[in-house]
Amino acid sequence: MRPTQIVEATLFASQSPLTPSELARADGSLTPEIVERSLGELREEYEKEDRAFQVYNLGDGYQILTRPEYAPYLERFDSVPRTLGLSAAALETLAIIAYRQPMSRVDIEEIRGVGSTTVLHTLQEWEMIDVVGRGEGLGRPLLYGTTRRMLDHFGLRDLADLPRLEDLPVTLQAERTLEVPLEEGPVEAERPVEAEGPAEVEEPAEAEEPAEAEEPAQARPDAQPATV
Repeated sequence: MRPTQIVEATLFASQSPLTPSELARADGSLTPEIVERSLGELREEYEKEDRAFQVYNLGDGYQILTRPEYAPYLERFDSVPRTLGLSAAALETLAIIAYRQPMSRVDIEEIRGVGSTTVLHTLQEWEMIDVVGRGEGLGRPLLYGTTRRMLDHFGLRDLADLPRLEDLPVTLQAERTLEVPLEEGPVEAERPVEAEGPAEVEEPAEAEEPAEAEEPAQARPDAQPATV
């Protein structure tokens, strides 16, 4: 059995991205270096044969996914897994957190100008954000940060792949900036942009609730784009 066949079979069966080290566990003859070469060979083969799928780099892992241009055909079938459709309110809140994390609910509401409890709960349920600590202010408010699933959803390797702050609205640049270096150039999206879901209900901003013992959201199976 050739290494490329082992890697291909493992990726085909996986419902989530796998790192080279994880793929190497499939067989004793594999190493991360061999896996990397096999991934390159598979990509070249799929490109040469003009296949409807490709090996995509998502975060620090790899996954075989249908090419974005075939999404309109797959949407006709209820049996095909779908990715999350984020509303405008969810995308706005997620962007604010991504660039200025960690952030409390009050800080987010101060920027958005509307209550954000509902949208924060939704993003947490979808595992796009999680509680990463508590602030030092009154009541020690919960602080939110983005997750690995958020990076996978948008096809990003890490936060450094986000667009440069100077290319974004001034609101996101105020007061704080990311603590990671940002690379030059636009981000190349590897996944299709999802249609907006139902608009989030935005309530009036409310005072920060007293500290409560909350645990980070538990991991659950990913809803990935249509795999082959």
